Amino acid sequence: MNIENDNELINTLSSLKDGKDGSEFMEIKTEMMGDDDADTKIMEERRNQEVAQGHYKLAKIYYDKSDLLLAEKHFTSTLDLWVYPQDTFFIFKVYGFLVRIASELLDDEKIERYITQSENFVKKVSFANTNLCAEHFYNEGVIKTYRGSFQEALSFLNISYKKSQEENNPEVLAKSTYALASTHFQLKDFQTAIRYLDQLAEVLNILKKNYLFGSMHLLYANLYAELNDYHNALIHYKLANQTLQEKACWNLFGRILLGEGIVYKKMGEFNKALLYFDLAINSINKNIFRKLATLLNNEITDVNGSDVDLVLDRTNRMIYEKKLGPIDFKHRFVLLEILFLLAQNPGRFFDKEELARSIWKDEYNPLIHDKLIYTSVSRLRKLIEPKKQKRKYIIRGKDGYTFDTKIKVRFHKDNEVDKNSNVYAIELSSPV
Repeated sequence: MNIENDNELINTLSSLKDGKDGSEFMEIKTEMMGDDDADTKIMEERRNQEVAQGHYKLAKIYYDKSDLLLAEKHFTSTLDLWVYPQDTFFIFKVYGFLVRIASELLDDEKIERYITQSENFVKKVSFANTNLCAEHFYNEGVIKTYRGSFQEALSFLNISYKKSQEENNPEVLAKSTYALASTHFQLKDFQTAIRYLDQLAEVLNILKKNYLFGSMHLLYANLYAELNDYHNALIHYKLANQTLQEKACWNLFGRILLGEGIVYKKMGEFNKALLYFDLAINSINKNIFRKLATLLNNEITDVNGSDVDLVLDRTNRMIYEKKLGPIDFKHRFVLLEILFLLAQNPGRFFDKEELARSIWKDEYNPLIHDKLIYTSVSRLRKLIEPKKQKRKYIIRGKDGYTFDTKIKVRFHKDNEVDKNSNVYAIELSSPV
């Protein structure tokens, strides 16, 4: 075809290039180029795909081996080499890895850039296709979780879950099931999350995916830790570690140690928790695993000085007494408020009038509050005072009640590093 004399075709080509879908443009361009040029282009695309595959495989190896900077370098090298639309889902995967790496590096600029690129790419694919498959909806759902839009994410993930069954695609079914469990975990719907993980375990008995096995056990463990089922939490942390060792994957080792340490902290075994946190912080490159290092340092600060008599954890409504261990205050709201009021003001006496106003938000009435205050303080003492010992925490005097100034108390601080960003839910352990 001689394009020099075909002004009409040139004009058509220009209009397509400026305003229409790229596939139409490529069809006409290929027709104009002739067979030799078309073959050259096909060979060039194949070479690019082969090079992209090489970078991708190297990046995954570095990712597993905890060298996130080299992994990022090779992942970004693939983006200009993948051929669209043939490599659509490889492109999604690369963006997924890059978002996770940027999150671990606590690099807000990169996080925003990669999320925005992911969102733009999913729009491009959605616009160009009317018949979208399960893996596409999986990626849409995962991208929603990057922004913390968990309810929106669930709608896409549910579509992916159903479509993957219709398409008989067990790999996407496994990823969708995990993502549904993880999203429900973020929404504090722990029982639903466990049900999805139970389904995932059945799928993975057939589909051998070690990394996903490790991720599943890690999420199981985190769920059981939230539910204060410490026995099952520790079992699944060990299973996660065992699975990932078999895969020679070390990027999650510090995360598992962090989780185990948190469980021991919740059990009141602060010295043991500190051992796990110290082991984790000394086993990672703190310049790369910045988010994990921040989490660990916060936990170390929280458990250091574990020779205290009482640890007060308002968030989890737990008290740790030196001899009694953990004491559950989840259904003892009034008693916990009395304890916090006194412990935060050691040596200061609170009379009945102040207690009525501070705890029950009411004006003091002796007919109502005298017995209520006496009974509440008595119940509180029975919970936190070791038996057969002289009362040492709450002292009663002529001016009311006070907390002994000689008692060593530590107030638990929440580990909020992840909440400083809109991607606090992004974890390396999530499958891409």
